[in-house]
Amino acid sequence: MTRSTIPPAYAHVVFDLDGTLVDSLADLAAAANHVLACLDRPTLPAETLAGFVGDGARALVARALGPDASDRTGEALGLFLEHYAAHLLDHTRAYPGVEEMLASLRAADVTCSVLTNKPVAMSRAILEGLGLLPSFVDVLGGDSRPARKPDPDGLLHLAQRAGVPPTRVLLVGDSPIDVRTARAGGTGFCGVSWGLAPDRLRAERPARIVDHPLDVVTAALGA
Repeated sequence: MTRSTIPPAYAHVVFDLDGTLVDSLADLAAAANHVLACLDRPTLPAETLAGFVGDGARALVARALGPDASDRTGEALGLFLEHYAAHLLDHTRAYPGVEEMLASLRAADVTCSVLTNKPVAMSRAILEGLGLLPSFVDVLGGDSRPARKPDPDGLLHLAQRAGVPPTRVLLVGDSPIDVRTARAGGTGFCGVSWGLAPDRLRAERPARIVDHPLDVVTAALGA
């Protein structure tokens, strides 16, 4: 059987990282609670901290501290980054089906990249440690470009690097930030139901939310 000559609907897929490709909540929560304990603040359940993830490390620690301790955000950020950098892969794993999804996209000649608000060095270290890094032609973190999600700057930069128009780029993510980024950049969007903020994702009313990584392949191919 020969491969179909019908081109995929999307030539390039851009993935969010936390909550989309990898389940990193346990390590993020542990780092955040380490900071809170160091600063004599009450620790928080992982489920609560999950709702604080997505806008980058500074936003995560600021939300965890609360408004009455906003003057300690800089100190907290330093503590967080130091602890988290040493514990990136204690419990973080790729979601089941992600490796198969990436292999299927590669087989369909669909290129992939990562766009996250996590620092790029940490993002690359996680992807490399899990054996996923070779699947991506590019990785952009929150410190890679002048603006971060939901600003579309990084998304459009990745489209340009891939040599495809935004209309042939599919952004895959688990949060409202990802939905807003795709809308601002004029790309397609596919939400994932297994992420860190499924209720907040649904509240944004994206056109498509899938329940398994292989469903992303279906979306990318235009089925």
